[in-house]
Amino acid sequence: MEERPKLKLVLTNTDTIIEIVGWFLIVAVWGFTLSNYQSLPNTIPIHYNGAGVADGFGDKWIILTLPFIATVIFVGLTVLNKYPHIFNYPTAITKDNALSQYRNATRLIRYLKVIIVVIFGLIAYQTISQANELSEGLGIWFLPLILGLVFMPIIFYLIRSARSQR
Repeated sequence: MEERPKLKLVLTNTDTIIEIVGWFLIVAVWGFTLSNYQSLPNTIPIHYNGAGVADGFGDKWIILTLPFIATVIFVGLTVLNKYPHIFNYPTAITKDNALSQYRNATRLIRYLKVIIVVIFGLIAYQTISQANELSEGLGIWFLPLILGLVFMPIIFYLIRSARSQR
């Protein structure tokens, strides 16, 4: 592996806003889940099929794993984002393009962190709604939405990365 420049990136205003939104959403998902925990029945949906229909049920405490997993992933990606020189890139990293490639990649990770929290928040919301008989499953829209939310920023990143290589 080639030796890549190790740069200390300064957060732009946009990066700072994305980080703040992400942390706010983590707190919101925890708050929503904990505030609704007592009203849940003892058995809740814990797994959904591709069509968004609940096909597995378990104890209500399992709802707490959603904000927990979202938090662990968010914090893990936050730590990882401090080391952009170890990321995999679609182009060779040089001294000339390192700054733009690192900023582009760390911005992608920030967007994905927020998207992951939103996804887990939506699952918690829909699970609580279904457990309280306010809705039926995640809905047929859920899987296409998730795929779009995850892949659109990745595609945008790849295009932007290729353009900044020229």
